[in-house]
Amino acid sequence: MPTTKTKSLEALFLDGLRDIYYAEKQILKALPKMAKGAESEEVRAAFEKHRMETEEQVDRLEKVFEILGEPASGKTCPAIDGILEEGSEILQEYEGIPALDAGLVAAAQAVEHYEIARYGTLIAWAEQLGMDDALDLLRATLDEEVATDEALTELGESGVNERALDEAA
Repeated sequence: MPTTKTKSLEALFLDGLRDIYYAEKQILKALPKMAKGAESEEVRAAFEKHRMETEEQVDRLEKVFEILGEPASGKTCPAIDGILEEGSEILQEYEGIPALDAGLVAAAQAVEHYEIARYGTLIAWAEQLGMDDALDLLRATLDEEVATDEALTELGESGVNERALDEAA
């Protein structure tokens, strides 16, 4: 029989899983809007690529729920709602302005950093709980999130930020 401490960690793990599941579903809704609003084709393509990856990440999370014998369900996450709202504000406030892409890349990185933090925590808890079947799925997603963050950094440094600055001058 699990100890109270283990039970609490299991409950935290399930709550965290529901949180990131909700977040991924909300991100899936936001990415097409961000892609459509992007000024450059390279930024648009980055959001399209991330949308496809996010669909796979949702599938992986559903497999983790299945492993746990739990229904795949989300738990409202005010943090991701706020981060995505900031992205929507950037879309509205900078529409048609060269700084838009730089703002969208920054907003996307805020999303990535949130996801990296969440998946890192879930991996640590899954390790503690001996949830080996879930670990590979969570690690695969964390690796993708880190790679997406790095790609967004490169996108900003390869010209998006510079174009925003040049156009403002």
